[in-house]
Amino acid sequence: MLSRDIFENISPLDHRYSLREDEFAQYSRYLSEKAKIKYQAAVEAALVKALAKTGICSNEIAQEVEAAAQEVTPEEVYEEEKKTRHDIRALVNVIQRRVSPEARPYVHFTATSYDIVDTANSLRYKEVTEELVIPTLKKLEKILMEIALREKETVQIGRTHGQHAVPITFGFAIAEYVSRLGTRIKAIEASSRQLKGKIAGAVGAYNASHLFFEDPEAFETEVLKGLGLEAGTHSTQIVEPEYITDFVHSLISCFGVIASFSDDMRHLQRSEIGEVGEYFAKEQVGSSTMPHKRNPINYENIKSLWKEFMPRMVTVYQDQLSEHQRDLTNSASGRFIPEIIAGLLSAVNRLIRVCEKLVVDRENLKKNFEQNKEMIVAEPLYILLASYGHPDAHEAVRRLTLEVEKTGQSLRELIQVKEELKPYLEQFTERQKELLVNPEKYIGIADKKAEKVVEYWKEELGI
Repeated sequence: MLSRDIFENISPLDHRYSLREDEFAQYSRYLSEKAKIKYQAAVEAALVKALAKTGICSNEIAQEVEAAAQEVTPEEVYEEEKKTRHDIRALVNVIQRRVSPEARPYVHFTATSYDIVDTANSLRYKEVTEELVIPTLKKLEKILMEIALREKETVQIGRTHGQHAVPITFGFAIAEYVSRLGTRIKAIEASSRQLKGKIAGAVGAYNASHLFFEDPEAFETEVLKGLGLEAGTHSTQIVEPEYITDFVHSLISCFGVIASFSDDMRHLQRSEIGEVGEYFAKEQVGSSTMPHKRNPINYENIKSLWKEFMPRMVTVYQDQLSEHQRDLTNSASGRFIPEIIAGLLSAVNRLIRVCEKLVVDRENLKKNFEQNKEMIVAEPLYILLASYGHPDAHEAVRRLTLEVEKTGQSLRELIQVKEELKPYLEQFTERQKELLVNPEKYIGIADKKAEKVVEYWKEELGI
């Protein structure tokens, strides 16, 4: 049996990002080469079980093949492939060696290689999504919900184009990602359920199986039913590629959401902003030369992982093209899809650990808000003036803001001395006047919206 130090591995996923053994062991159950062969062997066993149900072979043979398939090791298959130069034929040969002469003819009976490959991939991607990806994403979603509710009334300056805009709350800002992540969870769930299998033979026309079954599609349905899968409406030698394309797209777009969130949190940790912070361990080092540094390494790592895996979507789109009924131009590229899943899981688990200990600096939130506190009233002032009939309210307020910058007076002070504004200001209600005096109350329904978003996604996702 091969034995290799993890630091001799080539992919960072297998050394740098596998140091958390509990997480890596979970990924490995579905995404490793060992798992791939295990799932392929399970499809071969399901095929023979269906043969037994239709009377082509006995139940004893089906049980024998199933037991043999469970014992297959990747080492055996790879050793056999040195001779066959064909991975599925190698798998078939290894299974056949473990069963009686009577059972051997029924291993891989009527099937082609990609009946096994595509079906096994659909099965393991569906199961890793149900058992690992969705629960992990929901754990992150729940943490974001908790932050959104906790900080729903914490006033924060809104930012557009990197500039101070009008007030929101920090909980409202987090609720954006509760919603965006929620839609991605639903998309991943839906696309994983649509993953299909096939037992349709060499070109998808059921040539071989039709020799034995009047309705070979019914036989295909029986095989796939035993695996919890369905067939697409049409296959060639491969399953229609759009199912896997949609699935990977849902993963990559989810990766984009957590990268966007991480980028926002990274910027909020800038020295001149300092509104949030990552938990920093007692002996953690931020820089090899600057002892005072506390870098946002986790959020930056997530963005970096996204930069690595996002472009792989282009390759998946390219794999939609297969000449006529089949060519091998996706045989290498398709093997890297498990890395996309592992990369996303690694990033989400890292984000869970960081968000569980997210530090919100309310003093800096208040300080940053107050930098342009006086200018914030420009928007409600202009809108209220217009509502009471001012013919050119936007221009009037714009000129006032220029005067503020020039004189250093506050906007509120200038308003009081401008005679042309008095007829309009006199019509303001007490609540409207209050917003001009206390701009921190000009948050619209940010606090209520944060609550509403969280409640919606709690119900939608069953969290």
